[in-house]
Amino acid sequence: MNAPRVRTTLFLVLLLLPFAYAAYLYPHAPERVPMHFNLNGEVDGWGNRNSLFIGPLILGIVGIFVYFLVSNLRRIDPKRYGDSDDGVFQQLALVTQAFLCCLNLLILYSSMHQEAPLQKLLFAFIGLMFSVFGLYMSKLKQNYFAGFKLPWTLASEANWISTHQLAGKLWLVGGLLLLPASLLLERAPLSIVFFLITIVLVLWPCIHSYLFFRREMDNL
Repeated sequence: MNAPRVRTTLFLVLLLLPFAYAAYLYPHAPERVPMHFNLNGEVDGWGNRNSLFIGPLILGIVGIFVYFLVSNLRRIDPKRYGDSDDGVFQQLALVTQAFLCCLNLLILYSSMHQEAPLQKLLFAFIGLMFSVFGLYMSKLKQNYFAGFKLPWTLASEANWISTHQLAGKLWLVGGLLLLPASLLLERAPLSIVFFLITIVLVLWPCIHSYLFFRREMDNL
């Protein structure tokens, strides 16, 4: 079986798994189930048990769109950066679908187990997501859709490479730090730690990219 067929098969499994889990939960679900949670992990929206399928449907549509967009970035990118297709975007598309699938399963589980610490689980999940995406950062080639798409990174391949090598390390470490924090900290300090880590992961690579640009200009 060739690689594209394997990826398509895995994508379909990840897409349908939340529907299968929702169907499994359906006979055991009460008539009124929680369907929406606020930032504190508290239920602030309810629906009947048929609503169990709404989450998989919405995230399924998002997953299909993201999967086909990311899988075909090389074809639709206006500048067509890089002539070779090394499969990184296809892998990233599949990883993204895997995270959407896990998010769906987590929400469905929380709908049936309201005592579950949803906020802590979500932060741990996001930390894992940061780390995995960090592994792909340094592999991304210049493009208009994925990565740190700044004026300086798009104008200079050296800037793009340096910025994404740094970002990859930061996202990997930041995600790994968020994992134990989500298990050890209470809700309020955990939210602060998450906010601070996110700021560092976004701003540090941007500042690095600009300073790299300034050095390039000074050397001209």
